[in-house]
Amino acid sequence: MTHVEDELTSQPECWTRAAAEAGRHGGVLPAPGERVAIVGCGTSYFMAQAAAALREGAGQGETDAFAASEFPYGRSYDRVVALTRSGTTTEVLELLGQLRGRTRTTAVTADPGTPVMTAADDVAVLDFADERSVVQTRFATTALTLFRAHLGLHTDSVVADARTALATPLPEGLVDCTQFTFLGRGWTVGLANEAGLKMREASLAWTEAYPAMEYRHGPISITTQGTATWMLGEPPEGLAGQVRATGGLWVAGDLDPLAELVRAQRLAVAVAAARGLDPDRPRHLTRSVILAD
Repeated sequence: MTHVEDELTSQPECWTRAAAEAGRHGGVLPAPGERVAIVGCGTSYFMAQAAAALREGAGQGETDAFAASEFPYGRSYDRVVALTRSGTTTEVLELLGQLRGRTRTTAVTADPGTPVMTAADDVAVLDFADERSVVQTRFATTALTLFRAHLGLHTDSVVADARTALATPLPEGLVDCTQFTFLGRGWTVGLANEAGLKMREASLAWTEAYPAMEYRHGPISITTQGTATWMLGEPPEGLAGQVRATGGLWVAGDLDPLAELVRAQRLAVAVAAARGLDPDRPRHLTRSVILAD
């Protein structure tokens, strides 16, 4: 078993623990009414998109998401939350340094022995969800579970769905597809982006991601036999039929969207295996992006 497989199968236990510890971390996570930005790089940026949409949708306050390198310093926020598994990513550390003394910052990280511990004003450590693999799985979803629990949006059914996602076979013919498109709505757009990234990282697959309604505005033109369109969450009315009419494979997201992301992680590993690739050694990637001066 690869590190990626081992780590992604542990997600139900990690989510349960994160939800149980949400109260302990509540003092360093955004309070209701705060104007907040959530930042990250790569996978953490896509989790930031999901968390921001969830928080604002819950009526907790205006919440934006940015890639750390694209943070708009001219905007005013009550708190900036940085998601960083490694705690060493250059863009995140530079951003926290620029905000020191100007804006309250919180880092959510997996490694308590890294520079982010002193770069941020507050820290939530999820060391039980740390990973050996380059390709992120459980830390990302555990960090998002922490946010969902903090917002009162996590339930035991989410964990049950994750167990189902791990135990149920993938749809027949899915691994043999040559192109994959992931769709989301609201907070699940970030999950769709992350599902696409997992496929590119682990299996070098041709993969795209869109807000579901935008899929009709051009991207559906690539859909045909041998392609798959996977919806994370409730689809727009009529979209499934339109995809099937192209000859493409429609994959319905019947589980909680975060559990659907677990299924997509499994697909990335399965496609990698089918193509003779090692998902623990993704091409041109390292566990953390540390830029030289």
